[in-house]
Amino acid sequence: MICGNTNRIKAVCPKAVLMQYLRRFILAVTAVILALPGRATAHPHVWTTVKSEVVYAADGSITGIRHAWSFDEMFSTFATQGLETKQKGVFTREDLAPLAKVNIESLKEFDYFTRATANGKASPFNEPLDYWLDFRDSVLTLNFTLPFKAPVKAKQLNFEIVDPTWFVDFSLAEKDPVALVGAPAQCKLSVAKSKDPLQQGKPSEEFFASTESAGQWAAQFANKFSVTCP
Repeated sequence: MICGNTNRIKAVCPKAVLMQYLRRFILAVTAVILALPGRATAHPHVWTTVKSEVVYAADGSITGIRHAWSFDEMFSTFATQGLETKQKGVFTREDLAPLAKVNIESLKEFDYFTRATANGKASPFNEPLDYWLDFRDSVLTLNFTLPFKAPVKAKQLNFEIVDPTWFVDFSLAEKDPVALVGAPAQCKLSVAKSKDPLQQGKPSEEFFASTESAGQWAAQFANKFSVTCP
């Protein structure tokens, strides 16, 4: 493990080294998956199950969205491999804090794979608050809140969660994937889970080399939900 004792990684590893570690980690996961029979050209390489909460203030405005992203077991195993803990296989928030920080910092480049529009206009987010990782039943879950730069009041607020390169596959949880927290009683939630891209035919690896083409293709499979208020 880089920087010596993993319990001291946050204190002794500079940001550049942490970022380098994450990149190497992702490449390692990709290499293992690509080595599996029949998966040489596979997309995606990380599978993520999403549960989200739309958070309201007392005045009825929406302050942001709270995510819980649960990664597949293979990714979770790689992410926690080599971490030193008091009890083998048990990881506390403190144990996982450095990895959570690296995840959040890396997601910034991709706008946290989350888009919001209020009455048809983009509603930008500030950087995440209250982020942490937890590990249960061999699954690693990243929890974080994305606050809007300004509280939103709109008749219709739409959200999309998607990776335009389809490196990460996002799917909404089967049960209660989205909830409204503190919403006025008259506000209604509508959820549209993404279609399975593989049923539509998968483009080649060369196709994904073009960010614009890949983004247009992946957008049609975005997880979408909206809130409508009078």
